[in-house]
Amino acid sequence: MQSIQRVQPPKSPGSPNTCPREAVIFRVAEAMRKFSGRIKGFGRPFTGPPRSLTRLLEVELPPPVPRIRRILKNPRVMPYHRLIVLVVAANVAVGWYAVASGGWWAGQATALTSIETVALANVTLAVVVRQQWLVNALFWLATRAPTTWPLPVRWALAKIYHFGGLHVGAAVSGTTWYLVFVVSLMYDHLRQRGHVPVPNLVVSGALVTLFVVMSILAVPPLRVRAHDTFEVTHRFCGWAALALAWINTVLSVTTQHGGAYALLTTPTVWLLTMATVSVALPWLLLRKVRVDTERPSAHVAVVNLDSPSQPLIGSTQMVSRRPLLEWHSFANISAPEESSGGHRMVVSRAGDWTSDFIDNPPTHLWVRGMPTAGMANVAPLFRKVLFVATGSGIGPVLAHLLTGEVSSHLVWVTRNPRRTYGALVDEVLAAQPDAVIWDTDAYGKPDMLRLAYGAYATFGAEAVICVANKKVTWQVVHGLELVGVPAYGPIWDA
Repeated sequence: MQSIQRVQPPKSPGSPNTCPREAVIFRVAEAMRKFSGRIKGFGRPFTGPPRSLTRLLEVELPPPVPRIRRILKNPRVMPYHRLIVLVVAANVAVGWYAVASGGWWAGQATALTSIETVALANVTLAVVVRQQWLVNALFWLATRAPTTWPLPVRWALAKIYHFGGLHVGAAVSGTTWYLVFVVSLMYDHLRQRGHVPVPNLVVSGALVTLFVVMSILAVPPLRVRAHDTFEVTHRFCGWAALALAWINTVLSVTTQHGGAYALLTTPTVWLLTMATVSVALPWLLLRKVRVDTERPSAHVAVVNLDSPSQPLIGSTQMVSRRPLLEWHSFANISAPEESSGGHRMVVSRAGDWTSDFIDNPPTHLWVRGMPTAGMANVAPLFRKVLFVATGSGIGPVLAHLLTGEVSSHLVWVTRNPRRTYGALVDEVLAAQPDAVIWDTDAYGKPDMLRLAYGAYATFGAEAVICVANKKVTWQVVHGLELVGVPAYGPIWDA
């Protein structure tokens, strides 16, 4: 009799007799089959971008500008850093004069008044250049240039937002001069050169210690890692330093010159007055406002602030839940036409503070000072501007789109815009019906530099303004500048 052979069924990949390697391969294949063509967490088909978008990526970038211009466009020598070097160089020149010709240390006593005046002049510049009224005035003045002026001139004027380099250069120089001042005080006191009272020496030592602490915590890597600590120390040490500077100045003037009249004729007193007024003004306008928060998604909150007037177009406003401890700056967006007033801000989840804000929205916020011109306020210097935004970067851009003050075109790269931002998408499309909106959930992440340049060339823009995270901003702004395109973006100097 012919024997019948039974055919064994195939082994399941999960059975004990299955090779582990085969089981792993099977599971990976199953996972790829189930999730192929879908975006994790959203369940939306992954499709290629339409031709209207891909053609922007096909525009060839021009060759880089000549080598000398490339060097000048390097981030390490951007205007912000040039201003730091300029201020420090000016102080080195003053120091050279003091040693070589001024004889500040050559007489019977050190020229302490001259040293203190130079130190305080630097500190005052560092304070005043951050003053909101002055910042708005600088932006207003820079953007008075007509669009008929040569592009290179307007290109340079639009870098006005790099003014923070003056703050850094003056702060570093002022701290250095105060160190020189304290060392000179100690030298004169120990050598009994002139009359240096002990209280003056103690106050000056405490003052320069505060300046050194503030300077160290303001170093970019430390400031990024411990921003809350930087902010608190900058505020409270700054106030304490201002009080000590007044005490130190009064002691110095009354000791060396005597009488109340000397206080009125001493430059350091007037410099301190300028610095004090500059610091105090925003706090004199501290107020608590009612807010109403909408949450289109778990990632974004649209905050409606109750205010009697519309802020400056494209301005930013400092808001806080604890005014003595932390402040955060957001772009102001005009309220919809049907609204009774006020303005809005877009807050996206980017850290502990914003996460808590979105999850537990407040009913009131503290605001201080006045709305301050933002980086994108340089747009009026150009005939046509391309705005490039990623995610919640649409906030600072939307204010300019809604007013239509400049002929502009928008490229917005974000995940699932309708689901994330809700009705804001309708406002964007109403202001820019032909806006390029790249949905990263559906199309993946594009080459931002190529996308920006393709839109710039297609639209015929004169300049590009990019509002994105730090990595993308550097990529777009400096990438475009290297091929001869005026480009602007945040520099994260605060």
